[in-house]
Amino acid sequence: MALNPISARVRNYDVRQMGIPVSSLSDEALLAGYASGDRELAVAFIRRFQSRVYGVALAVLGDPTGAEDVAQQAFERAWRHGSTYDARRGSVGTWLAAITRNLAIDTTRVRKADPIEVDALLAALPAGPNEPETKALEAESSREITRALRLLPTDQARAIVLAGMLGMSASQVAAAESIPLGTAKTRIRTAMGRLRSSLRYEHLAEHSND
Repeated sequence: MALNPISARVRNYDVRQMGIPVSSLSDEALLAGYASGDRELAVAFIRRFQSRVYGVALAVLGDPTGAEDVAQQAFERAWRHGSTYDARRGSVGTWLAAITRNLAIDTTRVRKADPIEVDALLAALPAGPNEPETKALEAESSREITRALRLLPTDQARAIVLAGMLGMSASQVAAAESIPLGTAKTRIRTAMGRLRSSLRYEHLAEHSND
């Protein structure tokens, strides 16, 4: 997945070799370093947000290739305009998600494209040991989770994928889905409750057959 001119040069750069614990820096500090062209902080910033940015683009476009293009544009815009970020208007993640969503909408030239199916979203998400996961789902296998997600209404399933698999906040989910913050919170909370119940029922059914 290509990102921006900085990341293209340093995406394989191992930040740990520098001996500086950049992982402990705030989102704001990473953004400031990224916008100023700091190589090490650029890597850390991209690694922290690349899955979320790609996930927002994919959720809006429903097209992995198009999502990669939009993700690249979003990081380029964040690089150019990082100095304009205002923490009083929201977190860095929310700001970046809004940039991504707006770029995705501009690409489709409509207010909202047909959302990608939950299974396709799960399959297309970048995999790796650094992917954020919700703690409530850590003990469950991906197969069990996928089965349980299929039982949920589509909007709730998408919300829990964005929040749980991509580690988005409710504000970021709201920006990605073009819904009010309260609606995003309700979808995530309701979906999590139903998902837990479904997984618990599945476990009980399995044990009853032992």
